[in-house]
Amino acid sequence: MVRRVPPLPSLPELLSDLAEEQAELDALVRDLRDEWDVATPAEGWAVRDQISHLAHFDEMAALAIEEPDRFSALAEEALGRAAGGDDIMAEHLQRGRAMSGGELLAWWRDGRENLLEAAGRLQPGTRVPWYGPPMSPMSFASARLMETWAHGQDVADALGVRRVPTHRLVHVAHLGVRARPYSYLVRGLDPPTSSVRVELAGPSGEEWSWDQDGGRDVVRGPALDFCLVVTQRRHLDDTDLVVEGPDAAQWMAIAQAFAGPPGPGRRRLEEA
Repeated sequence: MVRRVPPLPSLPELLSDLAEEQAELDALVRDLRDEWDVATPAEGWAVRDQISHLAHFDEMAALAIEEPDRFSALAEEALGRAAGGDDIMAEHLQRGRAMSGGELLAWWRDGRENLLEAAGRLQPGTRVPWYGPPMSPMSFASARLMETWAHGQDVADALGVRRVPTHRLVHVAHLGVRARPYSYLVRGLDPPTSSVRVELAGPSGEEWSWDQDGGRDVVRGPALDFCLVVTQRRHLDDTDLVVEGPDAAQWMAIAQAFAGPPGPGRRRLEEA
């Protein structure tokens, strides 16, 4: 894969970006009062649920680094319950719903601080277990940044806030490209052997591209729109992405940068 993207950062630089993403979302919610229970675009989830979700999985991420065997056992049990039809999100969402805004923020702040400290000790070559395939330290940190950004988008949409895109989108975009095979596997489909070229315009006008073996199929457009689609925060039809070729179209219809069961995607805005 040939990339015209900024050079991959060091792990400390990536963790600094993660901390910045978390701090930006913290600033968005720290002064909330009644708005904690405002509905977000994720069906059945209020603003508090988005933060509860991040708090829980930041806790679990720190556990995955510090006690991988214990984490793996818990993850296997949770995925088994999910396969049996249980709502594995219910427990941590109920925990957050029983908290005040201040208690919820303290939970999330403690979890993310522990995560950053644990991730800072990761060594090259380590594989961190998770709910999907084990990940390298860089991929693991990128995934937490992606989750923070994506759930932050739901919060911003609920509060009617328009966020300014930042350079940190490159991490979300890179993960979205790399997760193309996973988007198929999680649905029980064979990943395609064909290539799709991705050409994006970054927030400052920079060009980012992932040229997978010179594939003819192409996805091009604003990096923000690509990130919204691969995190399933916008329907493709509500973006300015241009999708050329059947393989690119198939991918964008099921694109999923996050681990876990297949996401339901988002309805078109005019249908919401």
